[in-house]
Amino acid sequence: MGIDTGTPGTLLLEDFVLGSGESLPNAEVRYRVHGPSAGTAEATVVLLTYYTGTDESYAPWIGPGRPLDPSRHCVVVVNHLGGGVSTSPSTMKAPFPQVSVGDLARVTWAVLNSLGIDHVDLAAGWSLGGMQALELAAQRPCDIGAVLALCSAARCSAINRVFLESVAAVLRVDPELGDGPAARGLDAFGRVYAGWAYSEEFFEDGHFAELGYSSIADVLDSWGADHAAFDALDLLASLRTWLAADLGVGRGGLEPALGGIRARTVLMPSSTDRYFTPAENEKEAAALPNGELWTLTSPLGHVAGRPGVRRQEQDRVDAALRLLLAGAGA
Repeated sequence: MGIDTGTPGTLLLEDFVLGSGESLPNAEVRYRVHGPSAGTAEATVVLLTYYTGTDESYAPWIGPGRPLDPSRHCVVVVNHLGGGVSTSPSTMKAPFPQVSVGDLARVTWAVLNSLGIDHVDLAAGWSLGGMQALELAAQRPCDIGAVLALCSAARCSAINRVFLESVAAVLRVDPELGDGPAARGLDAFGRVYAGWAYSEEFFEDGHFAELGYSSIADVLDSWGADHAAFDALDLLASLRTWLAADLGVGRGGLEPALGGIRARTVLMPSSTDRYFTPAENEKEAAALPNGELWTLTSPLGHVAGRPGVRRQEQDRVDAALRLLLAGAGA
């Protein structure tokens, strides 16, 4: 069988009012639907895009015989605002406003409702995508059956803020930022990011070779080159959303917010993640009424959870997806 590419779609939000009170006029939210309609599918799944990810990034999770099977499941993948596919700085002439994770979740609900979906069996995502999945479950606790938040957290921690502010600072020193391609800044951004993305073990024990890199220098060169393809202002917009993430805002604090989530929730940190740490996930799991901690033991750091990176990690993620869908009645 061929690869299931799904059906792309766009939802126009003529005057979307953000949590800040600002409006985002004529916002286009782009998404992709795999499988049958929600009314005929065994289960409905929503996937939320991660930083630098798109609706095509979860392809390793989707396909015949995969955990998310288009012959059985309706899978909706929503591109977050600011990420370069839906409305973002690169697509707007006017300044792009601050968008929160709460805003992204409300946009996702708007997409789902436009498709006739009012209940989701599983909301899932890696990194920033996991933050959105948790927010969805907090916003409408009766309408989400299960959550998988992979290498993620309910809020941006102190060490996470240090990481994000450091890469942002590198990008902002490029004099071309906002007026040109900012090529030097993007290259430096990617190189600094690589140092946070992986673990000490990844470099020291040569695990980079398993991902196709010939040397540590090749890792740095590749990350620099990869980020050159992005729009610098899009990267900063998504970064601002990530920095401000905090499930507890407006809900009496983090523990009460987590306590209001009814969904069966699997938090899956990487054992060597340096900014979404296992320690914070352990505390969050304890505060969730139906929370479980499934640590992903890996030398790949934060990248351990990225879809399809390495078989060992992907098998563990597959097991979680299948279990949560089985529990949702699939």
